[in-house]
Amino acid sequence: MRLLLELAITHILGRGRQTVVAIAGVALGVGFSIAMASLMQGGEDDFMAQLVDTMPHVQITDERRTARRQPAEDVFALAAIAGLRPKEDRRGILNPAEVGAMLRAFVPGRISMSLRTQGVVRYAGRDVGISIIGIDPEEEAAVSSVAGDFLEGSFASLAGGGNNIIVGDRLAERLGARLGTTVTVVSSTGQSRGFKIVGLFHTGTTARDEGEGYVLLKNAQILSERPNAINDIRIKLDDPAAAPAVARRAEAQTGYKTVPWQEANESLLEALVIRNVIMYTVVGAIMLVAGFGIFNIISTITHEKARDIAILKSLGFTQGDMRRLFLVEGLALGLGGSALGWVMGFSLCYAMSLVHFELSGAAVGREMTRLPLAWSIWHYVIAAGFALASAAVAGYLPARQAARLNPVDIIRGAS
Repeated sequence: MRLLLELAITHILGRGRQTVVAIAGVALGVGFSIAMASLMQGGEDDFMAQLVDTMPHVQITDERRTARRQPAEDVFALAAIAGLRPKEDRRGILNPAEVGAMLRAFVPGRISMSLRTQGVVRYAGRDVGISIIGIDPEEEAAVSSVAGDFLEGSFASLAGGGNNIIVGDRLAERLGARLGTTVTVVSSTGQSRGFKIVGLFHTGTTARDEGEGYVLLKNAQILSERPNAINDIRIKLDDPAAAPAVARRAEAQTGYKTVPWQEANESLLEALVIRNVIMYTVVGAIMLVAGFGIFNIISTITHEKARDIAILKSLGFTQGDMRRLFLVEGLALGLGGSALGWVMGFSLCYAMSLVHFELSGAAVGREMTRLPLAWSIWHYVIAAGFALASAAVAGYLPARQAARLNPVDIIRGAS
């Protein structure tokens, strides 16, 4: 085997320019594959972190997945009911204390109950539609991502006495209001009440910053004429991956529709899987192109060293030895390119980590942002694996051809 290695090194060094080009091709493929994988994985991780942090891991609403069974269906096996019109019922979950106690008995996380209703906020002759969210300040602060987005005030400000409201900064701008301003809130039921703005938040999401307002739960119940009722329960788990199991158990015990964050974002998660498939397909294509360079140089060496091959076979080298010789040459080029590609990939990732750009926010000034990168050894392993696989295939095809050469025909000059 040592002799085969020495012969392989001699062949490779004998064609220095082509060797450099082949190794450079593999290195470029490996380096850019690592950089692309790092950038895409970093973007995905950043997106998933924001997705998990900004929304409840499990959400329970006052809806039901299927219509309630009618008494006749329970009594008569052949009963079939069609076209039944259910009565209007806006009350929501009427026993929040009982449901909350049931959930807290097994949920490994934090729970917040709220009542959502629609309304209009008025100030200085301007009317803006708003989603009114009645909350318990302490519970909401432990669950909602808005707790970290306050510009002024906090959820605790709602409990300061009187009718208070927290709104987004863009909603305040549209109304021409500010902290301490008293605005009029009119619910969809026609109830009207004055609220003092005690907090402003900015999430960066226009729909929330322009269309959400938080009040105490009892105030929302009064505005919507639904005393002692809620219609939304949000759960933050210690382990977000446990959301499907918790959701199944919660729905089985409460009877209300319960959605884990994976189900709520199913289409987005499927899109991420497709994006990963595309990414690794591109990586494979890059390595395939680099493999053609290795195939070209090994084929050229095989053609030029035909007499050397004949002499080696006449000295007792077998077909297997010839295959191993040229396969080793291909793998050597792949290894050299992979090693250089690792250095190039690390350098590209480091260079991208230094890149920064600025995003201007409406009310938060200017924020420095860097490219999201994921530093993982698996990116290097996968890129090198693709490179060695292409190099092995590119080296094996000429090696098989070299092994089949007849030394007698070559030495006699036969074609």
